[in-house]
Amino acid sequence: MRFIIITGLSGSGKSTAAKVLEDEGFYVIDNFPITLLPSFFEQGGGDIVDRVGVAIVMDVRNPHFMTGCEDVFDVVKAAGYQLEVFFFDAADDELVRRFSTTRRRHPLSSYNSIAAAVAEERILLQQLRSIATIVFDTTALSVHQLKASVLRNLYGSNDMGVPMIVRLQSFGFRYGVPLESDLVIDVRFLPNPHYIESLRPLSGCDKPVRDFVLGQPVCRDFLIRTRSWLGFLIPQYRQEGKSYLTVSVGCTGGHHRSVAVVEALRDCLKESQDVTIYHRDLIKEDG
Repeated sequence: MRFIIITGLSGSGKSTAAKVLEDEGFYVIDNFPITLLPSFFEQGGGDIVDRVGVAIVMDVRNPHFMTGCEDVFDVVKAAGYQLEVFFFDAADDELVRRFSTTRRRHPLSSYNSIAAAVAEERILLQQLRSIATIVFDTTALSVHQLKASVLRNLYGSNDMGVPMIVRLQSFGFRYGVPLESDLVIDVRFLPNPHYIESLRPLSGCDKPVRDFVLGQPVCRDFLIRTRSWLGFLIPQYRQEGKSYLTVSVGCTGGHHRSVAVVEALRDCLKESQDVTIYHRDLIKEDG
């Protein structure tokens, strides 16, 4: 099981990397005294590592963060875990700019200037940099690019190997657009089963409604175009490091058309994507 040390220069992206690993299911511990790792294993921490993997952020915020770290790392390796060190770095002038822009205090703020603090931090981190499994240079990276870089190194160089969950949800515009939506699709242009007395009590999960909605020529054309559109977009989002994508499909009440379309999209995407569905407003419409 993987045991990752996240370290590097302050302001270089360690917090972003920690959030990425947490989203991927890692048990993340920030600013953990490395000398306590043996106790962590003794108290059952090894069971956590075995289940999900652990990532520990260690840096100069703890003045004794390097004390005995090599011996502790040997203990981790001897226990049979895959120890990796992710080291994050950036050019000095970029680090100074980031601290000046955010007005954050540098952990070594006792120095006369941020530049002097960065220089001292480099000296303190030399040992960890020398044993790093990989060094991330974040000087020219956006937050999204950094996330994608961490995921590529976590799962391999193949961008398409980065996992992402696609969440399809139906909703009714009369109840508001879901705030968590990444993409919103309006299907109120489709013929409405609500005006057919025999279909009104049913929902888009029922075969008669699905047959009516999906059997419309305009809907068949719409699904072909939408599958092609999502087939292009999903890999682009994946390369940007997104771990999930929420696609919300809306009709008037969220009961017939949007439900049927979400079910149809799920059926055509599930072979190539990890897809979940949610019909937000079915209960509201059922009363």
